[in-house]
Amino acid sequence: MTTATYRQPGVVLTDRRFSVPLDHDHPEGERIELFAREAVAIGKEHANLPWLLYLQGGPGFGANRFSGKQAWLGRALQDHRVLLLDQRGTGSSTPANRQTLPLRGGPREQADYLAHFRADSIVRDCEAIRGEVTGGAPWTVLGQSFGGFCTTHYLSTAPEGLTAAVVTGGLPTLDGHADDVYRAAYPRIERKVAAHYARYPQDVERARRIAEYLAEHEPVLNGGYRLTVEAFQSLGILLGGTGGSDRLHYLLEDAFVRTPAGIELSDAFQEDVQATLSYAGHPLYALVHEAIYGQDARPTNWSAERVRGEFPQFDAAKTLAGDGPLLFTGESVHPWMFDCDPALRPVRETAELLAARTDWAPLYDPARLAANEVPAVAAVYHDDMYVDTAHALRTARAVKGLRTWVTDEFEHDGLRAGAPRVLDRLLAMLRGDV
Repeated sequence: MTTATYRQPGVVLTDRRFSVPLDHDHPEGERIELFAREAVAIGKEHANLPWLLYLQGGPGFGANRFSGKQAWLGRALQDHRVLLLDQRGTGSSTPANRQTLPLRGGPREQADYLAHFRADSIVRDCEAIRGEVTGGAPWTVLGQSFGGFCTTHYLSTAPEGLTAAVVTGGLPTLDGHADDVYRAAYPRIERKVAAHYARYPQDVERARRIAEYLAEHEPVLNGGYRLTVEAFQSLGILLGGTGGSDRLHYLLEDAFVRTPAGIELSDAFQEDVQATLSYAGHPLYALVHEAIYGQDARPTNWSAERVRGEFPQFDAAKTLAGDGPLLFTGESVHPWMFDCDPALRPVRETAELLAARTDWAPLYDPARLAANEVPAVAAVYHDDMYVDTAHALRTARAVKGLRTWVTDEFEHDGLRAGAPRVLDRLLAMLRGDV
């Protein structure tokens, strides 16, 4: 383990790097590097504080890069020493992307490599480094979104490593196939779109006009992204976050400019769309997004794309042939994304092989969860666009002793948007104060 220590306002930070096996079942084989950032409040550097491990949402995102005591971190530092882990393949932890994956070989070798980047391997990484970090003492884990999926796996496989488990917007279905996840998702997304159009009725005509333009021109944006109608619809991913509806509205209102050649998409619109839709910064989200639901011999087989066919109201061509509102989509990965996005094109075949894979191991142990003794709490966001509320509550009932806080005050990003209040409420629940 190597370290480097420095300061920001109110915080002492230590960068830590660890070596762990790529495949924990074969510890003698290849090893990869993990990166994590320790944070402790100034003045408490030498205090004997309990550890809190943070697992970011995703998959595919590194841990937050805070400045000082931003967001929920300030609340956590009141009584914890915090470890912000970049999960394998993300951030500075042996990043996996179009530039690095060719080091593995061809698409088959890349897919075999990425099969080790799910919650099971992430939790084993946590257990592999816990001894070095805490001296063997258990820690509290805070899992946001996909980090909550990892936390649920932690409770299933290594509860002895935990003093407590805190989940925000991330209780997974324990036995549902990816198809079940997306059959539940499309109606939620439709409700979010309806709420957006109710708030901004002028966007109905704007979205249709943009879609009609794209159907005729299929432009390539300034950054190389090929903007099809389906890609435009996927801007609905914004609707799952705090302020996302407002952001989508402002994006749509400045889509066009008049030029000597006629009406064209504005540079500002192109820049914002490319930044929103590109997976350059988090390619693992696209590559293993459906694999995080794989638990049996059935392949995921581009589940979101197949299930979308069961909801014809999302078919843009049919919408444009009539006079109804265009429905946006979100929180789903589709094969055409690997054609549109220059960050994903080189790994299209790798993604196909992952979608066809049939040897996924089970991620959760219902019997062990039913006998859970680790104090556990979870924030469940009412009508969360990213994680189905009914699935989350079913899982909550299956975990012995888990207490839930169900709220419609926040969207999926409540830990960020409601900080530090959300974390304060959950920690109070752990103490039994509420």
